Amino acid sequence: MKLAEKFQEYITYRKGLGYTDTNLMLSLSYTDRYLNNKDLNWDSLTPSFFLNFRASLKLNPSTVNGIISTISGFFNYLQRMEFIKENPLSDIPPIKEFHFMPFVFTTEQIEQLLIAIQKKIRKEEKYFLSDLAKYVAIVLLARCGLRISEPTRLLITHYLPDERTIYIERTKFKKDRLIPIPVRAAAEIDNYLSARRSLLNDDNPYLLVVREQKLTRAQLYPVFHQAVKDIGINQSKKTYANTTFGSPTPHSLRHAFAINTLGSIKKKGKSPQNALPILAVYMGHCHYINTAVYLKMQDPQQYVELLNFAKARRLHIKMDY
Repeated sequence: MKLAEKFQEYITYRKGLGYTDTNLMLSLSYTDRYLNNKDLNWDSLTPSFFLNFRASLKLNPSTVNGIISTISGFFNYLQRMEFIKENPLSDIPPIKEFHFMPFVFTTEQIEQLLIAIQKKIRKEEKYFLSDLAKYVAIVLLARCGLRISEPTRLLITHYLPDERTIYIERTKFKKDRLIPIPVRAAAEIDNYLSARRSLLNDDNPYLLVVREQKLTRAQLYPVFHQAVKDIGINQSKKTYANTTFGSPTPHSLRHAFAINTLGSIKKKGKSPQNALPILAVYMGHCHYINTAVYLKMQDPQQYVELLNFAKARRLHIKMDY
């Protein structure tokens, strides 16, 4: 049994409504492969069949739920077209998902991290500019909440020193944005560009370069993780019950930027909720509801408190047996 023709009809229908088809096609491909290995007819597509299909998906719970939701939407479409009488997935509940708590740096830890990276900048001419470029990239992650790929794509023309802004193209949601940057971040960029003009006679259009080549994401990870180690943060990724507590990653700086910004607004007696639309634009979120997740943790100390609670709860459960 093959559903390729119906799948294509559904994809065309969805695209006509303005939806993209990348995730849709991926979800349908899992189903198509599963169906192709079996001798089936339409009457075989029962709720129990799709429960077995769900069990066959060796993916994380949120991905599995997304696939099942997509397939259910496909069968809703077939039902509306009166091709089938009932949707066999309508009563299948989602499986329990794991909650993820990202590591959140305090403002003090961020200062320590940047100082640790700065101290590792080698003074020899062949290393200095490359090390400085990596430092400036991580400054932009910490001070401006950029994604790790965004500093690596910046062109020299994207930085406007007089206005103290940077222009970010081709974000995660395919949106461009122009953002103001803090005085300290602008000073670091100015210092880097001054050193680059003195040490490097090149026409590379990218703002941050390593050995005259464009800085890459891969070159930032070891610098970041060494600095985390240097300042004594030893937090590995751990899971307790259905909650995973993350370890420090470069993306943790983006989380910290948002959470610390909202926390600062709250301390000033203002409403973090009212600030969400502005922060969403600054961070390049497509909808400010995506920024609202940061309201769940307005203080980095909450990460520590929740982790300690989870540990204590796990010990309590162990002692009960």
